[in-house]
Amino acid sequence: MAFHSIFIVIRLDLVFSSPSGFLIHPKNMHDVCDSPLVSNLPHSSFQSSSQMSGSHGPVYAKVNRREGAGGWSPLISDIYQWLEVDLGRRTRIMAVATQGRYGSSDWLTAYLLMFSDTGHNWRQHRQEESFGALPGNSNADTVVHYKLEQTVVARFLRLIPLAWNPNGRIGLRLEIYGCHYASDVANFDGGSSVLYRPSVGSSPMSISLNLKTPMNFGILLHAGGKGEHSLTLALEKGKLLLFHQHGMTSSSGGHVLSTMGSLLDDQHWHHVKLERIDTHLNLTVDKNTQHVVIPADLSYWDIQWLSLGAVHSPERKSKPHKKNFNGCVENLHYNDLNLIDMAKKNNPQVTVVGNVTFSCAESISVAVTFTDSQSFLKLPGHTTKASGLVVIALQFRTWNEKGLLLTFNFLQQQRTLWLYLSDARLQLQINDTTRVLLKLNKGSGLNDGQWHSVELSCGQDQLSMAVDKEKGTTTHSAGIPQPDGQLFFGGCPPLSDNHKCKNPVTTFQGCMRLVTVNKHPVDFIKIHHRLLGNYSHLHIDMCGITDRCSPSYCEHGGTCTQSWHTFHCNCSNSGYRGATCHSSRYEQSCEAYKHKGKPSGHYYVDVDGSGPIKPHLMYCHMTDRAWMVIKHNNSELTPLHSSTERKQHTVHFHYASEEEHLALVLIQSEHCEQELSYFCRNSRLLNKADSTSLSWWFGGRAPGQIQTHWGGALPGSQQCACGLQNNCLNSSVQCNCDADSELWTNDSGLLTHKETLPVQSLVLGGIQPGSEASYKVGPLRCHGDKSFWNSALFDKETSYLHFPTFHGELNADISFLFKTTASCGVFLENLGIKDFIRIELRSPFEVIFSFDVGNGPLEVRVETNFSMNDNRWHSVRAERNVKEATLHVDDVQAKQEAPSDGQIHLQLNSQLFIGGTASRQKGFLGCIRFLQLNGITLDLDKRARITPGVQPGCPGHCNSYRFLCQNQGLCVEGHNGFYCDCSQSAYTGTFCHKVISAYFKSTTSIKYTLKEPYELNQNHSALPSSIFSKMTLRGENISLNFRTRQTPALLLFVNSFHREYIALLINRHGGLEVWYKLHNSRDVEVFKSSTSNLADGRLHVVAITRRGDSISIQIDKSNSEKFILTSDVEFNSLNSIFLGRAREADMIDMDLARLAILGFTGCLSAVDFNSITPLKEALLHPDSHVAITGPLTESNCGSLFSTNPQSPEATQSLPDPRPSLDPSQPLVNYIKSDTALIGGVIAVVIVIILSALAIITRITCSRNETYRNTDVKASQPDVVNDVHLSDEP
Repeated sequence: MAFHSIFIVIRLDLVFSSPSGFLIHPKNMHDVCDSPLVSNLPHSSFQSSSQMSGSHGPVYAKVNRREGAGGWSPLISDIYQWLEVDLGRRTRIMAVATQGRYGSSDWLTAYLLMFSDTGHNWRQHRQEESFGALPGNSNADTVVHYKLEQTVVARFLRLIPLAWNPNGRIGLRLEIYGCHYASDVANFDGGSSVLYRPSVGSSPMSISLNLKTPMNFGILLHAGGKGEHSLTLALEKGKLLLFHQHGMTSSSGGHVLSTMGSLLDDQHWHHVKLERIDTHLNLTVDKNTQHVVIPADLSYWDIQWLSLGAVHSPERKSKPHKKNFNGCVENLHYNDLNLIDMAKKNNPQVTVVGNVTFSCAESISVAVTFTDSQSFLKLPGHTTKASGLVVIALQFRTWNEKGLLLTFNFLQQQRTLWLYLSDARLQLQINDTTRVLLKLNKGSGLNDGQWHSVELSCGQDQLSMAVDKEKGTTTHSAGIPQPDGQLFFGGCPPLSDNHKCKNPVTTFQGCMRLVTVNKHPVDFIKIHHRLLGNYSHLHIDMCGITDRCSPSYCEHGGTCTQSWHTFHCNCSNSGYRGATCHSSRYEQSCEAYKHKGKPSGHYYVDVDGSGPIKPHLMYCHMTDRAWMVIKHNNSELTPLHSSTERKQHTVHFHYASEEEHLALVLIQSEHCEQELSYFCRNSRLLNKADSTSLSWWFGGRAPGQIQTHWGGALPGSQQCACGLQNNCLNSSVQCNCDADSELWTNDSGLLTHKETLPVQSLVLGGIQPGSEASYKVGPLRCHGDKSFWNSALFDKETSYLHFPTFHGELNADISFLFKTTASCGVFLENLGIKDFIRIELRSPFEVIFSFDVGNGPLEVRVETNFSMNDNRWHSVRAERNVKEATLHVDDVQAKQEAPSDGQIHLQLNSQLFIGGTASRQKGFLGCIRFLQLNGITLDLDKRARITPGVQPGCPGHCNSYRFLCQNQGLCVEGHNGFYCDCSQSAYTGTFCHKVISAYFKSTTSIKYTLKEPYELNQNHSALPSSIFSKMTLRGENISLNFRTRQTPALLLFVNSFHREYIALLINRHGGLEVWYKLHNSRDVEVFKSSTSNLADGRLHVVAITRRGDSISIQIDKSNSEKFILTSDVEFNSLNSIFLGRAREADMIDMDLARLAILGFTGCLSAVDFNSITPLKEALLHPDSHVAITGPLTESNCGSLFSTNPQSPEATQSLPDPRPSLDPSQPLVNYIKSDTALIGGVIAVVIVIILSALAIITRITCSRNETYRNTDVKASQPDVVNDVHLSDEP
């Protein structure tokens, strides 16, 4: 039987009781606890499932003995055989040794160990929280030792063969190593208790005990003290709960501080520990510990009495209560005192109430475990002769929502009864060959792992079912016959014996006990010896249930659910993903989002990846740098009001990120800054005239340290920026505001020393009657990610970097980027004695993630359809946890399931090698960047600076990130990363993605003049924006976007000094025309697109390309149209480019002149003529080349996604993230409080009102415009009618 312990301590050491009654340290105990225990045992101590002959009996199964046939061999070699040893008393077992049968080919290669105190209710030995097989022998002579990872205390040991020499039989000789175990035990019957009154002043508190109970509820401990405060440890549904109560007398109320353990009613020993360490209570159950902050009411609280088994105090005696503890307690120690021993000796500090006995009275209940889909139990069923009634009762426990409990057929009629679980409810169903005759259901949540009872009565035209002793459901029907003689529990036999048993659901997986047929208990021991019924794949005399959610392997708040063989983590709303919610869904910085091509917007940022700090929403401002903006509760300019009562104003700032998140942002960022400004009139800032301090601020980690400098100055300087620069209003002071000026002035600047950031609070003391002042503390702004660009270049196959051992026992995630021209190489390797972990490039198309945690080597491989040795950055993310291993390479992924009951701990002990291996073979050639292990970045750059054959940093980022620069933007290399040069693009923004657009009115005009000479290279297709006059073009690239309802309209006009021109216009029918006049003595050539109705107010995209005499016109997504130019193909000496209204004097053609004076009303955007961008220059860089007349309003009207023309930037709006959403998309309108919510509602109402007014105004303006157009046409009929435009649409 496995030994588990429960400590309730307020100290640190784990203690055990020696035979002499003294407390000894485990180390000393283990030094002497290695005696052989089997060799001197009598014959009666050995039993087995069977024996091949008298000379093959279990009494001969002793290591290195040759009596009899030289060891034990069963009659049949199968997995249902076992050898049992009775050690005579509970013993501490440290190790076992196995050996094959002497002089034979019979030995075991794998086996299981079971332990018990009573010879019943066996418990299987577990390795690393799993039921793995133990290694056996490879021959008949060698003795193989296995040392138990955790000491086991038990009387009985049972060995079950799992595998043996395929050329022989099961053969075994055995030895067990350990020592005597002494304990003091007390038995509580539910009406008894023990009360202990500590000595006065015994402040340190240490309570430890072992418990064993068949009940899933009961008060274990109740500790009372002053002020009617108490702590209670109580079992509820097999878990141990720690309550803090005030004025309570039972565990029925109070505040739950901690919940630990599970299935503590399994009648095995469990160890609990409760200890007080500084400000924490540590509760340990078996091997798992929770740390609980001590409630403030208990800060100075001492135990005045301690009650075991019931709520009991010196003033109030306990009474029998259903919530009292029923079971055994062992080795109860309070600090250094053995309370059970004191109770035996009638110590006056210990009072025994009720029938407490000092031995463990255990009830024997034989359970059976249905292990898998092949499990079943067949029993004979007999009706009572008098009534013809069959009454079947049983108890079961399981984690599965469905499974067959019982089925049988009826006599004479072809009818079948099924009793099964479905959706965790108990279903009773009777069918004939064609239909369902009856269906009942009872209970709910029956898959909670607790014992549940069911009783079924069938016969004499009635059927009743009761669940958990509730009143049964009874059905009367003349159609219910008597059952026949076969009962099937859990499942059905194989198909060859399946003519009487059918299973409509899955096989039951779980435990059953107390099975009775007509009130006669079923003897499972007889079944075990094949003397009753038939079975398969059962574990008899044990309940093999295990709680895979206690402790939970789900991280970051993921919720754990389970079935019999596995568990599942629900990661919804956690911000994490994977089988155990280990890996973050989000990037670790705005820098990382930028290099995924994301625009400015709100994003969730997880600064430590899979670490404990949760993701936070923040604004990423993307420029040539990626700025992370962390706001607080007051970043606006705030006035201060003088008061005769207040000499100082104190302001506290609360940031949108938690303290740990802020601290890590500051550490990882290359640069951080925060604006700190003070505006004043006759109000001093830092110092009085006598140099005493008036104001200061607190900065750094909360609550912060006092800082006496101001924005723009150095820490500790007691200066403002003007004092540092020696340009204050008064040279005798260090701040402008300290000059006592009657005029408004200010001291403003940026705080840039990260150790003083962020600003936590301000203390301002210069506000006196008659003075005025305002302050502003801006948001914290940081850019650069030290981790993201941390890299190393490996230029030799024998080079590598080494780091300390990687500790990823249960969860290991590794991520990095690499680029290489080599075809193979090891990225990473870490070895243990047997375990290892490795990631390598096996070929240009394959990455392998391999590891071994004791179950044998496993590989996860990703094969790509693209080459990875292309000298571009590729991402790798590998994760291994207790459920699975996954590997992601770029967007390709693979997964490998972990064995359900295999070993789970990854145990490494060597150095971690990066870029190579310990053998210096298969080294990696290339760059590795942003290497993280469990969210922690390895400093490759620093280590590479001191390692031969490895260089810090990796150049050449544009090879990988060039595609992010859009719209003819050029990728420019930087020291860390890249940026997009948009100087030759009609767009702007981080990735040249932000469209430049403006709203034109009829009087708006832009004229871009080309003046200086420039010699054109004829085979140069794209000209820079500084192109000038006196050049000859043999081709153009023209592109622009527009939206308008005006017809006709001139979109763009380009002329030359030789009266040549190109014009792009909308004709009166809404069609697009391109006019070319490339020779002043020839007529203009007009090319008309077939696309019609372009003056529909929608955004249209136009691209025109000419190469010599070939012209291509494409509108929106339609196919491009081809035209041939028949006149001259050279466009000489360009003069000007016009957008919007143009003067008649600038027009070469009178027809165009009459059209141009009408102007253009609508939106123009992304205007580009051979990389000359007149609209962008006019809006962003106006100079002598650009002449603007009339109103020109910058807008985002040229955006395809624009809904608000005045919005400076369009970002996508998403709700709070869910697993189905892309976590790297920008999030806006994030409301974090009720105040924000109310503000949002008000804003929505205002927007609706303004929208309505805008619609009314638009309608009015449209009508006025219609009238105006009508007036124009009426007053100038000749102008429009004389323009020679085509009449064809």
